[in-house]
Amino acid sequence: MSEQPHWERATLEKVALAAVKEQRSSRRWNVFFRLCWLVLLVAGGVALFGDEDTASDTLGTGRHTVLITLNGEISSENKTGEHMVKALDKAFKDKNAAGVVIRANSPGGSPVQSAIVYDEIRRLKAKNPNLPVYVVVEEVCASGCYYIAAAADKIFVSRASIVGSIGVLSDGFGFSGVLDKLGVERRLMTAGDHKAMNDPFSPRNPRDEAIRQQLLNEVHAQFIQAVKAGRGMRLKEDPLIFSGMYWLGDKSLMLGVTDAYGTVESVARDILQAETLVDVTPTENLSDRFAKKLGMGMSVGLTSALLPSGLK
Repeated sequence: MSEQPHWERATLEKVALAAVKEQRSSRRWNVFFRLCWLVLLVAGGVALFGDEDTASDTLGTGRHTVLITLNGEISSENKTGEHMVKALDKAFKDKNAAGVVIRANSPGGSPVQSAIVYDEIRRLKAKNPNLPVYVVVEEVCASGCYYIAAAADKIFVSRASIVGSIGVLSDGFGFSGVLDKLGVERRLMTAGDHKAMNDPFSPRNPRDEAIRQQLLNEVHAQFIQAVKAGRGMRLKEDPLIFSGMYWLGDKSLMLGVTDAYGTVESVARDILQAETLVDVTPTENLSDRFAKKLGMGMSVGLTSALLPSGLK
């Protein structure tokens, strides 16, 4: 009978120790899973908001050609100016770069974004005139894309490439008659004589259209000045060059709009004699994709409705 309490005590101690061990094990697993979640959150944050750009003065171990791709519409929504400036800055810092090749395949777009890239190329070339910048046109390099290309040392095309369209447009629709047919009354109030200048539901106003045309002419004049500064005496005297006309590769060579036939590979191999290509084109990170899906480009649509559509 005297051993009974000792047996019960031992059993209770074993149960208590087991409970303590279970608690310790549970705590360790909780800490482990929390650390895992923390690592995942940090990795996700870096992927979502991190910058893919890494500062380096050397992009390759040997002499090479730096490649930058300009593809699609030139716009603030696509961050064309920001991405191209980053890539150009990285290319000009590369000590092993034999030259920079911009692979162009764009129908044009924003005159502001085009001017940003044009000015950056000219600025970097002035600082480092020994590093050539070439543009190689694939399918099309028109309007705002050609604005950028004009800053390069040479423009290479294929025979079927579409080049040119040195002009500016502003388009839209008028719905004033539609409202009348639907029996809808337009109630618009403004403070400022020209605040409703581009309102699609108001009748056309010759005074406002003259102002809009003046804006287009001013942007066009900036475009022409940039092309003349970049191309210089290579441009032939032809009134069609600045008319918004575009041409295939053969005709563009005859007009001095472009310089020679070539591809990215042939320019790197035969002109720069640095066949190895190092691509520094910025890639779209997750935050950019997420923002686009949420409709962060709404402001661009509003801007395009109020201002000239661009170099298209």
